Amino acid sequence: MARLATESCFDSVGPAPGRAIDLAKVEALGRGTKYDLCTSSAAKRQGEDALGSALRGGLCHSFTGSGRCVSLFKTLYTNACPHDCGYCPNASISAGKKIFSYDPEELVRITLALYRENRIEGLFLSSGIGRDENETMEEMIEAVRLLRSAHHFRGYVHLKILPGSSKEHVREAMELADRVSVNLEAPSSARMAELCPSKEYERDILARQRYIQDISRYVALPAGQTTQMVVGAAGETDREIFDRLLLEYDVLNLKRVYFSAFTPLAGTAFEDREKAPAWREHRLYQIDWLYRIYKLDEGEITAAFDDSGYLPDGDPKVAIARASFEEPIDPNGASFAELIRVPGIGPKTARRILLCRKNGRIERMRDLAALGVAARRAGPFLKVGGKAAATLDRWGV
Repeated sequence: MARLATESCFDSVGPAPGRAIDLAKVEALGRGTKYDLCTSSAAKRQGEDALGSALRGGLCHSFTGSGRCVSLFKTLYTNACPHDCGYCPNASISAGKKIFSYDPEELVRITLALYRENRIEGLFLSSGIGRDENETMEEMIEAVRLLRSAHHFRGYVHLKILPGSSKEHVREAMELADRVSVNLEAPSSARMAELCPSKEYERDILARQRYIQDISRYVALPAGQTTQMVVGAAGETDREIFDRLLLEYDVLNLKRVYFSAFTPLAGTAFEDREKAPAWREHRLYQIDWLYRIYKLDEGEITAAFDDSGYLPDGDPKVAIARASFEEPIDPNGASFAELIRVPGIGPKTARRILLCRKNGRIERMRDLAALGVAARRAGPFLKVGGKAAATLDRWGV
């Protein structure tokens, strides 16, 4: 991003006289968001021809309501932070950290320059706390306000809410952004105490999520609220994470929960801790998908966890299907709810099967494969043409 910024032609929005771009700052603050996840669903704002409209083309990182990918300038506002999060390179206790910060006008100049060079279509703005969470939040909001009001920028904006921010600042952020988020990081107060003793889980984080929920009743937030959890840094089980996920979706109405597998970083308090396997993050996303998209209930999903509350490194849908089906099902008579519980069959494929059945019976596995069924995964749970394939151990293998 630093290279792109310096290549941009700073015409009418270029740096003020005597103010060159600090490339070290741009690179450091961009690098500081490495573990902030921002893939999201950007809802359409009014004004398709306005500056930065996500409808005008993009490359990566976020998605419009139609599913098209758009690119974002992803950066911290400042990497100064008094909190002592053991995993975070921006923490106050991290060794060898050089402090960088933007001011609102500087961040706006860089964002607009990158936009005018067709490098980006929006902004993902996170931050350390700085000297004070409300002071930093106010400056972040001012930067977005300048983009929206002074420069008529209608591109996508994802704005992080800092732990401890005032309710008024949360409201102002929601009036300007497409999406806001405050990172949970941990599934409970006890686990937060292990990750970051200086943060109070209820007061600093959950209270802000409730602010967002309350304010969304009268302030439209096009792409909603999301959050993120660090996986494997504090000894939490996958079941603890899943229980928190249920509360986030069912009580606080979040759009998405993201997961980031813990990676120990040099200079942090947790640099000697064991790295969390990437597959653990992947399995949690699968569980999230089964709950959020497939609409499986909590009781069914529980079958995927082992006795210690962890997800094995295997498709959780297979474990759930083993617990759900007493015998293979016939795709010619199965309901939609039954079909989507079969590994290798998703909602779109299940609908194709139902539509195909209107024109005749499904007699061969290759007929299902032509509809998009992953035959090898689905085979043990299906009876096609009166025949069942070799099955999993639940039925004798």
